[in-house]
Amino acid sequence: MKTDRRDFLKVSAAAALFPVPIIGAQSKDKKYRTALVGCGWWGMNILNEAMAARESTVVAMCDVDENQLNPAAAKVESLSGDQPKKYKDYREMLQKEKPEIVIVGTPDHWHALCMIAAVNAGAHVYVEKPIGHTVREGRAMVNAARAANRVVQVGTHRRVSPHNISGREFIRSGKLGKIGMVRAFVHYGGGAEKPEANTEPPKGLDWDMWCGPAPLRPFNKKIHTRGFRNFLDYANGTLGDWGIHWLDQILWVTDEKYPKRIFSTGGRPIVGPVVNTKEAQTTDAPDHQVAVYEFDQFTVSWEHRRFAGNNAEKTHPQQAVGCYFYGTNGTFHMGWVDGWTFYPTNAKDPVIHEDAKLNQPDSQNIKENWADFLDAIKTGRKPISDIEQVHYSTNVALLGMLSLKLGRSLQWDGAKEQVVGDAEANRHLSRKYRGAWEYPKA
Repeated sequence: MKTDRRDFLKVSAAAALFPVPIIGAQSKDKKYRTALVGCGWWGMNILNEAMAARESTVVAMCDVDENQLNPAAAKVESLSGDQPKKYKDYREMLQKEKPEIVIVGTPDHWHALCMIAAVNAGAHVYVEKPIGHTVREGRAMVNAARAANRVVQVGTHRRVSPHNISGREFIRSGKLGKIGMVRAFVHYGGGAEKPEANTEPPKGLDWDMWCGPAPLRPFNKKIHTRGFRNFLDYANGTLGDWGIHWLDQILWVTDEKYPKRIFSTGGRPIVGPVVNTKEAQTTDAPDHQVAVYEFDQFTVSWEHRRFAGNNAEKTHPQQAVGCYFYGTNGTFHMGWVDGWTFYPTNAKDPVIHEDAKLNQPDSQNIKENWADFLDAIKTGRKPISDIEQVHYSTNVALLGMLSLKLGRSLQWDGAKEQVVGDAEANRHLSRKYRGAWEYPKA
């Protein structure tokens, strides 16, 4: 990031969206004591925007890896002049520093414990997606946020992206007609995978603490720092990573909460068999997956591939990403770097397009999501990416992964958040934590 980031102007484009009171309004003229848990690439992207908004004093940073923590803290000091205290354990940090805002930018398997501890300590939280690793973690997170009366914003920043907002308005205005089907997808290249030798953790990394409540695997550089998403002990593969963004867009656009029936299939025919031994490891997430979700009024399909690149289906010279909404009046593509495009059924009518307006690095809208988060804290409304709304979106991804794991379709009772008539599936809505770590109670 450039060193003049602290001089960026505050952005409030999304601040007035969907005001819904949830807590008492707070002072508009203060700097919030802010802390970051998880000081890697994306956690720092978020914290950089917090500093740019100039409404935070960074009082603490927490990471189990000193190789991430130390340079991140030095960067904060150079950009803002703040001198954050450094911690390895988020619990000690919360107790000693008493932050008013906590950013959770950890791997997925830590989101629930960190977020719940932060709201219980009195902090508002910005937590990355997907909100949890299992369905019941997510419900515990929602309940904890409500019980503590805290604002919890999730990093589904596409809800505040200008072209996503206008695309939603276009669809909801009726111009697309009645929607019968939505297809969400992401395709990237790749190929066969070779096992990577396990090694000792690098000096400065507490690997046992990194694994935390999840299974303790041998250290492998395929997992840390940015490869964890394709290891199912710590995340939920491409569907849990990319899928949550586009499934969230579908629920947001249509005002749906949950599907009635789910089926998914996929595998690893290209990357090859899973290896997890004392000597070496591969990833264990599917290299391709198709999931089908039945809603009351329409059907959703998800597909991804981590091979074949798919130049034939690119929606932009750089990628094949997004969702196609199929309506009676045409097809609407909600994209990422390529904005949105409406292709009318009548070929004589013009194609309508709007470009994306994204921030760098990494073509995101964290700035707008952070502005909405601050405004929700000040005014006492729910944020646009409220924890409960994104809990429903996360569940859609998690249920797709569960159907794949079990090899059968699932009938979902969204109100009760359980699989109908399937005791085995319901056991997988949570998991046993390792050692002394306690699974959060909903």
